[in-house]
Amino acid sequence: MTALLRLWRGELPLAEAFWTWAVTVGLVVNVTTSIGFMVLVMRDQPLAALFVGYVLSVPYNILAAVGVWRSADRYGGPPRLAQAAKVATAIGMTLLSLT
Repeated sequence: MTALLRLWRGELPLAEAFWTWAVTVGLVVNVTTSIGFMVLVMRDQPLAALFVGYVLSVPYNILAAVGVWRSADRYGGPPRLAQAAKVATAIGMTLLSLT
């Protein structure tokens, strides 16, 4: 829980926030919830599918996006890298939240 709180606050290094939490964990969370969504839809359980597909993944996507954004604001390296991380995370998490 401490790592997620540090992510939310933007206290993690930008590379860790982006590559570990937004990309790696984000893909695991979204692929897992998408599979769960499809299985539940095929079993004719639409409310459970909505819960698994969106209630579990969207809050994580928001957490990761906010964390990367805040870490990028604190980043001491080239501004273009911080901006690229913000844009990539915003686009990626939006797309993952909609699918």
